Amino acid sequence: MINGTVEPGFEQVRDVFADVLKRQAAGAGAAVAAQVDGRWVVDLWGGPGWSRDSIVMPYSVTKPFAAVCALLLVDRGVLDLDAPMQRYWPEFTAPATVRHVLSHQAGVVALDQPVPTETFYDWDRMCALLAAQEPSWEPGTAHGESALFYGHLVGELVRRLDGRTLGRFLAEEVCGPHELDFHIGLGPAEQARAIELTGLTPAFRAAALEGKPDLYHRAIGNPPGAQDPAVVNSAAWRAAEIPAVNGHGTARAAARFYSTLPRLLSADLLTEATTGQCSGTDAVFGARTTWGLGFGVDGDDYGMGGLGGNYAGAAAGYSFAFLTGHAGDFDRATDLENALRAVLGLGPIAE
Repeated sequence: MINGTVEPGFEQVRDVFADVLKRQAAGAGAAVAAQVDGRWVVDLWGGPGWSRDSIVMPYSVTKPFAAVCALLLVDRGVLDLDAPMQRYWPEFTAPATVRHVLSHQAGVVALDQPVPTETFYDWDRMCALLAAQEPSWEPGTAHGESALFYGHLVGELVRRLDGRTLGRFLAEEVCGPHELDFHIGLGPAEQARAIELTGLTPAFRAAALEGKPDLYHRAIGNPPGAQDPAVVNSAAWRAAEIPAVNGHGTARAAARFYSTLPRLLSADLLTEATTGQCSGTDAVFGARTTWGLGFGVDGDDYGMGGLGGNYAGAAAGYSFAFLTGHAGDFDRATDLENALRAVLGLGPIAE
């Protein structure tokens, strides 16, 4: 059953969403939301157990939320994009700048030392490991998504400069003031609203590895557990701050985040953050990517996808988000965004 609203004229988005829910595994739900010029045109959710206030973990859709915390400090003159990381984090050994970290050029993407899953729950231990880690390439000479550690690299900068954890900073400086139902580090009330992730089967995980560079295997497998349903649906995982992947929120919050960016950041910094800083073959994922400062960039469009088919971003006067509780491909998000674009008279995005 589909709940929520669409503005008159946008009914075909609801029709595509109904098809998306049918294509997912039985009992799996999702949500889609979109704003056009700041007004809501789509706000839908469906599936057993889903309500308007259900929140779900959309994996790397979290990364721009983390990046914006650091970008706010840049706007305030506290953080210099082109300063070496060591200025703010003396123990950090990779010769990277803040800009390198924000744009996935720093090379700190995999840990050489095997560590247990519990390391995810120990911020100081994880940051000490990252500070000591030799980068996988000379910073600035290549790029590759720091799949599991981006949030710690950015979050430790925020903590050292501001004193607050990234999750608290996000809540107090971004999500709270702008009424965004998105959280990193869940308390009991948020845990009660969290949707169980499904579809993270051995077959899904094996398919996600196919064709990827060896570095991807190392980057997502140590610490183990980031794609294990027993781990990511646990209270310990949800309570921890793992800001590369474990934000939890609504599609409405993710879409509104992108509509809110022009009020969060100065115009010049937002333009810089959403302009490609590097482009080419991603050393971790093996695909061609262009990175801004925390955002994936495709021409004038920018946003971020997340494992399992999640996506949120902005383009051509609209913001859009599709968050799902069932891991699958990105066709669902693409179909929904293309339905939205068709109503707006825009051509389809490439799949």
